[in-house]
Formats: sequence, C-alpha cells, structure tokens
Amino acid sequence: MTAGQKRFPIAPSVFKFQQHGQSGMWLSELLPHTAKFADDLCLIRTLHTEAINHDPAMTLLQTGHQIGGRPAFGAWASYGLGSENSDLPAFVAMISRPSGPTNAQPLHERMWGSGFLPSKYQGVRMSSGKDPVLFLSNPPGITPTRRRVMLDDVAALNRIKLAEYQDPEIQARMDQYEMAFRMQSAVPELGDLSKESEDIYDRYGPESKKAGTYAANCILARRLAERGVRFIQLYHRGWDQHNNLPSGIKSQCYDTDQPTAALLGELKERGLLDDTLVIWGGEFGRTVYSQGVLTRDNHGRDHHPRCYSVWMAGAGVKGGHVHGETDDFSYNIVKDGVHIHDMNATALHLLGLDHKRLTYRFQGRDYRLTDIHGEIVHALLG
Repeated sequence: MTAGQKRFPIAPSVFKFQQHGQSGMWLSELLPHTAKFADDLCLIRTLHTEAINHDPAMTLLQTGHQIGGRPAFGAWASYGLGSENSDLPAFVAMISRPSGPTNAQPLHERMWGSGFLPSKYQGVRMSSGKDPVLFLSNPPGITPTRRRVMLDDVAALNRIKLAEYQDPEIQARMDQYEMAFRMQSAVPELGDLSKESEDIYDRYGPESKKAGTYAANCILARRLAERGVRFIQLYHRGWDQHNNLPSGIKSQCYDTDQPTAALLGELKERGLLDDTLVIWGGEFGRTVYSQGVLTRDNHGRDHHPRCYSVWMAGAGVKGGHVHGETDDFSYNIVKDGVHIHDMNATALHLLGLDHKRLTYRFQGRDYRLTDIHGEIVHALLG
C-alpha cells in the first residue's frame, strides 16, 4: 500500500519502552498490566510469514495455508485431543469489536472451521446477547421434552441412512444434534456472568461488564477453560492502523491490556496456567517507516510480514525469555527466525501433539496443520 510513496521516513514509536521483571523484558508503556507478567511471557521477536494481506495471512496463521478449505488450529486440536466436557464443544471462538474509532477488518468463518475434518471438530462461535449460540434456544411452544422426542425421531431416520450410505457426516450430524441439546442447559449457565464478583470485574477493567467486549470475552474464556473446553479463540478486531496509529494503538491496548493480564493472573492463581497455553499476537507486523505523511504526533504503518512479535505463556514455555533478533531498523531478521509453521509445530508440541503425526487423509494424501513444513523451536521450551 506504500509502493507509490516517494519517501519512506522512519517513524519511531511515540510511546516509551522500559524493562520489566527479573528478565528485564522491554515492553511498551501501553501494556502496564501485561508487563507485570513479564517473567511468565516467552516473547518471540522474529515471527515471520509470506502473506502480506489480512485474509490470506490470517488463514495461513490459523490453518497453515493461505487458501481456505483446511482445518483451523482449534479443529486440529479438537481432533487430536478430544473433549473433556460432553456438554460443551471442544473448540469455541469469540469476536470483539474495538471500543475506539479504528478500522475493524472482517473475519471469515474459516478461521474456526473444520475444513475437510469431520464437522464435529469445527469451532462454535459464541456471541453476546440473550442467545450466545445462535438458534440454540427452543422457539416458543417447544418444550425440552418435545425437543427430545423430535431429536429421537430424526436420529432414527439418520441411522437408517447411515447404515445405507456409511457417510461419516451423517454420524457427525447426529452427534452435533445431541451436543446442541446438551448445550441448551450448559450454555446459559456458562454465559451468565452475574455471579462473578465485583473484584473480578475490577480486575478485568471497566469494559468487562459490557457483553461482547474483549474484557467480557476474557472472563468467558476463563470459565470455558475451567469447564474443560480444549481450545478457546479470542479475536479482537481493529489493529489495521494505516493512519492515525498513535491514537488507534492506544485505544486497542486500552481494550486488551488489562483483561489479558487479568486472565493470565486468574489462570495462574487457579493452577490452570500450568497446562494451558496462551498465545497473543496477530497475522503479521507493521512497517518501521511511516505510511502517509509523518508528523511529530501522527503517522500510519503498512503491513510487514518479514518480522514481528508475539508472546506465549503457560504450558511449559520458557518464561521471561526473549527469542530472536532483527536488524537495527526492525525490517529483517538477523538471528533465530521463527516461521508461522514453526510456531504452530511448537504449540502443538506443548499441547502434547506431534505435528508430523497429527494427520488426516483427504483426497489421497495425509494432511497436517504444518503441511510439509515446521520445526519445533526448542529454545522456547522451559
């Protein structure tokens, strides 16, 4: 998007950075709450990707391929690990919008789709409002008993077709109907945050009482983790600051910093962080040079896939560790690069899965999340 610019002036951050924790990790002043957990974070400074636009970059990050049609990471995890809670799906996705006036990129449902895996492994999107899962509640006049009879009759017909065609999707459909019936009881209790204490709301910040915000979704994420949901994906839109970056990034950090730190704190206090892997990041980075006119207090940044930062915490990662090094202009990697496939291979390893053995045969060959790529980055492991 900056190809037509005549000049590419370096735009230093207008925000201060300082060291935190015993590790001395450098973090922005926009992340004061997250900074308190510096010694729990494993900060990767050299993640890189070949995708340069949002949709293919997000698709690559989530599915291992820039073109849609493959299973999302959460679907692979669900396929490999199974479920611990028979009343809730193993994979849940939630989306929040920015509180400030910033560009919110659209999201495609392939980000939590099952691709060619059986549909029972796809993610279930939870939203704010009276019905967190669309079409889950019974319509007026339909009692739970009536619904049970209807499902039993449909299942009997489906079993006839399953015996005739041996199509696994018929069994998957039957399983999903049964899951939805059980969710009718489990989801309302899960989504009812009224029983959370005022102390919890204070920890997660002023946006936490507003349904559908990132802060409220972080509370739901903790409740899902407590109930054995295997994979929880939080999307917060609005990071595409091609202009007005200082105000936009400040607003985004206001939305996410305190709730993220509160979630880490609760997981740690409740003993859940030991076997819960938290990954915080995006699909690519931003340029060191300004997009558009650079002024003393305003500028934008273009997409930059060559190097960017994400952090991981919990599940055996090396806390207080900073991995990789870029050049003086943060433009190219000079040491210890980590590709998207490498990060996904490492994440699967931390979940107890071998990325080379977690495969599914489709159209005559074995597929996996990392395809034919990816190496575990042992330096990230504690």
